[in-house]
Amino acid sequence: GFSPSSNASFRSLSSIIFVKVISAKKIQQVIPPPAKYGGRHTVTLIPGDGIGPELFSHVREVFRFSCVPVDFEVVHVNSALETDDDMNNAITAIRRNGVALKGNIETKHTLPASVKSRNNVLRTSLDLYANVMHCQSLPGVQTRHKNIDIMIIRENTEGEYSSLEHESVSGVVESLKIITRNNSLRIAEYAFQLAREKGRRRVTAVHKANIMKLGDGLFLQCCKEVASGYPDITFDSMIVDNTTMQLVSKPQQFDVMVMPNLYGNVVSNVCAGLVGGPGLVPGANYGRDYAVFETATRNTGKSIAGKNIANPTAVLLASCMMLDHLQLNDYATLIRNAVLTTMNETRLHTADIGGQGTTSEVVQSIMRIIQSNGQLTADL
Repeated sequence: GFSPSSNASFRSLSSIIFVKVISAKKIQQVIPPPAKYGGRHTVTLIPGDGIGPELFSHVREVFRFSCVPVDFEVVHVNSALETDDDMNNAITAIRRNGVALKGNIETKHTLPASVKSRNNVLRTSLDLYANVMHCQSLPGVQTRHKNIDIMIIRENTEGEYSSLEHESVSGVVESLKIITRNNSLRIAEYAFQLAREKGRRRVTAVHKANIMKLGDGLFLQCCKEVASGYPDITFDSMIVDNTTMQLVSKPQQFDVMVMPNLYGNVVSNVCAGLVGGPGLVPGANYGRDYAVFETATRNTGKSIAGKNIANPTAVLLASCMMLDHLQLNDYATLIRNAVLTTMNETRLHTADIGGQGTTSEVVQSIMRIIQSNGQLTADL
């Protein structure tokens, strides 16, 4: 048998041979960081409500077909429950795995005020302070405006979404909007770092500091402070009501936008509409320790659930963002290119963007394109 030293030498030699085989085949694949379990990444999957469960079943189908080294830990969250047990299970799973794919969880207005939005609870519990949405014109999709390429950075844990409200006297409700210097600085820093990393030239802060002089004034001041450290990037600011008008009249003027929570909700939905709707645009929530990926607009699509007509593009592109985050870049590129090819070259569209294709037909087309390009593992 091998002695420990000779065994180590054998493993070293095997590694060299493996690298040479890879090099000889010219497979330019980025080696991912060490995964937790046997060379595969475990990702938390929260299907959510509405069209979430059916769309994520398609994501899993595409991942299996493409031999993506990801295993899903599925955690169901019931939006009808008033207890926090299922939400706590989901948060624990994300803390364990570090990364999640998530469908939107319905927030029922009929539940008592003490029951908080589970989407907000997840973001605040994991300190996912930055929501990122890349809103760009997609090939093959007919829209009023062309050549849109906007990155929206939304503060994700404060603002009007703090859920701090009470009825002081009957018929009078006070709702607190929370703006902190710490969070404003780090969201501004995130926006400028991302702008520099992506080669962007301009960052626009969206605010209402002309009315909310202290709260939005603090946010705007923090953006100005951070901007001073990035002389290579142009900084300007715009009041939120003017921003929405400018977006629908000339969206091409915007590059990177950074804003507090509620404005981000409005602006991201406007931008999604400009490029074709909620079925097309992915989103991501980032914190220091965790990342959760979902569609950019936070609606459940409840009215079309189970009809096989939902657009799978947004959830598939969100899953590609997740793969890039895990440094599985070649898999992300393979799937993303297949999605865009289906949209542009085959012109197979679902009803939301003017077509007659079903969800299943679009996914089958995507997998055919992946197969024609050759799954990555086939070469290995």
